[in-house]
Amino acid sequence: MARLTIRNICKSFGSGFAVNDVSLDVENGELVCLLGPSGSGKSTLLRMIGGFERPSAGEILIDGRDITHLPPERRPTGMVFQSHALWTHWTVFDNIAFGLKLRRLPRADIREKVEQALAMVGLADYGQRMTTQLSGGQQQRVALARSLVLEPKILLLDEPFASLDQHLRERLRDEVKDIQSRLGITTLFVTHGQDEALALADRIVVMRDGVMEQVAPPDVIYRAPQTEFVAGFIGSMNFLRADVEDGVARHDDLTLPLPIADGPVILGIRPEAMSLTPSERPRAGKVHRLIDFGTHKLIDIDLTDGTRIKCMAGPDARAPRGLRVELGVSAFHAFRDGRQVYQTTSDLEATERSMSHA
Repeated sequence: MARLTIRNICKSFGSGFAVNDVSLDVENGELVCLLGPSGSGKSTLLRMIGGFERPSAGEILIDGRDITHLPPERRPTGMVFQSHALWTHWTVFDNIAFGLKLRRLPRADIREKVEQALAMVGLADYGQRMTTQLSGGQQQRVALARSLVLEPKILLLDEPFASLDQHLRERLRDEVKDIQSRLGITTLFVTHGQDEALALADRIVVMRDGVMEQVAPPDVIYRAPQTEFVAGFIGSMNFLRADVEDGVARHDDLTLPLPIADGPVILGIRPEAMSLTPSERPRAGKVHRLIDFGTHKLIDIDLTDGTRIKCMAGPDARAPRGLRVELGVSAFHAFRDGRQVYQTTSDLEATERSMSHA
């Protein structure tokens, strides 16, 4: 196991920054996901840790040792790329054994370590196959085994499942989590998939435009987003523009108690925190469509200001298209200038209903 320390790392390209003043500590055995949209700097940060990009400023330390300027082959890191990067004219065994051969290990030791690595990733009988004979998922397992066989202190994974189908991606991420937990290896995992990050991470680093927006465990990221960007990027979030006056936030279709200073505000409400009741008001929200996911239903509602929001309901819910509805809210967030200024997890539905016609 190892501890990774990143101090004020920057990477500039011309006049702009791909990564700008990022500092992060990753503890022994921790799995941290770098999450963000394309261009957020997450892969550039990972490549700097692996030695494939040179930082413009800052330091990278592993167990207190400065590795900032070491080449990749001299770092105690193993990197798995999205593209697999396997040699197609070699067998699976030879691909995995390559790094061990460079270290001039005895043949018997190489064979033992490669066989152990193959067994670890579920490919015990695949050593003599050519990589071109493998499926995409099997090739990614070989790439993972090739990194793990070198026993790195830090494992780096750069969107390794992005090219795979949904079911295979879910199965492989579960396998990677099991292997990582069993080995206790410190791991950084780059992804733009929120579901992947929520399923894998001990902590999530949400990145945007080269900076860290928030660093926290998955449940905190989801339930207590610090910024409007994080709230919208993790999970599904409804955003409504409202005006606060005398401790009350007012929208054409919704009124909520909000003890902050008067002025405009953005309300953030999760679909599962909303409920619907039929309404006879001619200007109430109107059901646009209902999507059945089996375990639950998602109802699209068109509000009077043109906003479309989503409400989660049980599997037996009924909401015909065109039905007028009133909105109930059990929890919400409030944002100003992109930052969260208020959050509640208390049940406000009864209060909201009593205020809805105020």
